[in-house]
Amino acid sequence: MKLIAASAEDTGATALSHPQEPGVLVLENTADPREASLDGITRIDLHFPKFTDGRAYSQAYLLRRRLGYTGELRATGDVLVDQVLLMQRSGFDSAVLRPDQDISVARAQLERFGGFYQGDAAQPQPLFARSAA
Repeated sequence: MKLIAASAEDTGATALSHPQEPGVLVLENTADPREASLDGITRIDLHFPKFTDGRAYSQAYLLRRRLGYTGELRATGDVLVDQVLLMQRSGFDSAVLRPDQDISVARAQLERFGGFYQGDAAQPQPLFARSAA
C-alpha cells in the first residue's frame, strides 16, 4: 500500500477541495458506487470525513469484489495510522495520512502481521482453503 503524507498534497490527497483530475472519480461516502460510471476511471478517491465513519471501507470492498474495479483506490480525509491495515485489506491501494500522523508508524502497521486467517478484498479465500489447494 502506498502511503502519502498530507504535506505531499499535490497528489490529490484532499481531493474534495481540489478540482477534478482526468481519470479520477471522487466519491462522497454517501454515494452508491454501483451507480457510478467507471469507464475511463483510473483512480477513485474515497473520503473519510471522520476516522469513526467507516462507509468508505464498504465502498472500497464493493468496488473491488462486486464491481471488479482494478484501478487505484485512494483513502483521503481523516486517515489515521491505525486504519491503514484494514484499508489495505478492504481494497485500498493508497492512503493520504492526516497531517498529524507519522508515515513511518503507518508503514510499521502494514508489516505488523505476516498473514491472516480470514479472506479479504485482495485474497478472498480464507487460509484453510488456500492451504488445502
